[in-house]
Amino acid sequence: MSEIGTGLQNAAGIRAAVARAGYAFVEASDMRNALARFGSLVDWAAFAESWNTLEVDTYMADGGRYRRRRFGVWTAGRQGPIERGPHQAHYQTLHYNHLNGGIERWFKPIAEGIGDGPTMRTVLEYCRALFGRLAPDTQRWHVEAHQFRIEARSGEDGKPTPEGMHRDGVDYVLVLLVNRRNIRSGTTSVHDLDKRMLGSFTLTDPLDAALVDDARCYHGVTPVEPENPAQPAYRDVLVVTFRKDPR
Repeated sequence: MSEIGTGLQNAAGIRAAVARAGYAFVEASDMRNALARFGSLVDWAAFAESWNTLEVDTYMADGGRYRRRRFGVWTAGRQGPIERGPHQAHYQTLHYNHLNGGIERWFKPIAEGIGDGPTMRTVLEYCRALFGRLAPDTQRWHVEAHQFRIEARSGEDGKPTPEGMHRDGVDYVLVLLVNRRNIRSGTTSVHDLDKRMLGSFTLTDPLDAALVDDARCYHGVTPVEPENPAQPAYRDVLVVTFRKDPR
């Protein structure tokens, strides 16, 4: 485990870690406390269950069928409601995603009840507050949220980051573990812009989280494999990205 993951019981500690090191690993109990200031996780059971409705990502250039996902976009000002935008394609340049970038990728939208539910709203409000403090001159954010399920099967490891060590081409990233079933590995590592490792950790419990300053850090996750090949094996995460919107 990275040392950037201890003693982060409050929002100031988490913010200071990201400002200092470019990332933070936040354990589930601390993340729950941090989120509690911004809303409720009252629909967490339904929120987690919604990962069972994800559809196979058919854009995988490696031919893999181990990733399922849904996608949504929001706009967040410094204050006021965080508004969900019309559904759109997800796009990354080849510079940031050499495997699957360079094309518009259309995924099914995050279900309305999940995207507008208490848990998602709480997560988005928390991110706005945190990232807004880290970048106080930002007036408006373009927000994207991705539901990912990475499946692991006998003879076919699941790759949480098939593009390898990467940046996302945004300003800040939250990776929140929702569920982890019958898998081993899935270790996250964070590197500086010279590819020197800054730290590593594994998201193991629901609400374990990684926060990354994308302009300062690369990140990646090792493949996952099933502990028991006869049983379903998967890793469910919510990835939320905030990018400064110049409009």
